[in-house]
Amino acid sequence: MKKVLITGANKGIGLETARQMLRYGYYVFIGSRTAENGNAAVKQLKEEGFENTEAVQLDVTDPESVHSAREVIGKKTRTLDALINNAGINGGWPQSPFDATIDQFKSVFDTNLYGVVRVTQAFIDLLKNAEQPRIVNVSSSGCSLTLNSDPNWKYYAHKAAVYPASKAALNMYTIDLAYELRDTPFKVNAVCPGFVATDFNNHRGTGTADEGGKRIARYAMIGNDGPTGKFISEEHNPETGDCPW
Repeated sequence: MKKVLITGANKGIGLETARQMLRYGYYVFIGSRTAENGNAAVKQLKEEGFENTEAVQLDVTDPESVHSAREVIGKKTRTLDALINNAGINGGWPQSPFDATIDQFKSVFDTNLYGVVRVTQAFIDLLKNAEQPRIVNVSSSGCSLTLNSDPNWKYYAHKAAVYPASKAALNMYTIDLAYELRDTPFKVNAVCPGFVATDFNNHRGTGTADEGGKRIARYAMIGNDGPTGKFISEEHNPETGDCPW
């Protein structure tokens, strides 16, 4: 049975992605900042009939927590087939370039970028043992430099100084990671779940978490002929998914 670790999987898009991966027969490690919330998510999934899942306490901003999660999962398996770096925060709104504080930037980057780096580096050895390892970094079309510079883009007026900057930096890390793994079976992509309604955006999204979970899961299970080192937004580009950086 293939295994996947999803960070921030106790609610929202992470939980929906877990549900999708379970439907496709994966064993799912539910990464959650608190054990209580992770166990509650697992209880919910098991009540829905999904047995192959367990919670792992994993705070991506805490190196000791990441190390502990790696130790726990490493005792259960030598192989991790997919890593979905989903945990993220928005840092609060509004985010004016004049008023956003350095503490806001530090907090958001600590989760959205440094957290991905910590988790990826901690679990890369288990991923390398898989035949077809996959890494999905959950990104956002709202961090596209190209789209944010296009006055004709439908979200052009929706600017923020902190969150998009953190995801743009994550995209650059994705490119570099994919390049480093270019001669291996890895597929590494940044995937936007779309503007879906969750508590992350006070449920203002126009899509559903189910739609977002399916989009992410698709690239965590993509075949050997699939892309790597790409920025995917099926909401922006339903035909190919390609999203401008």
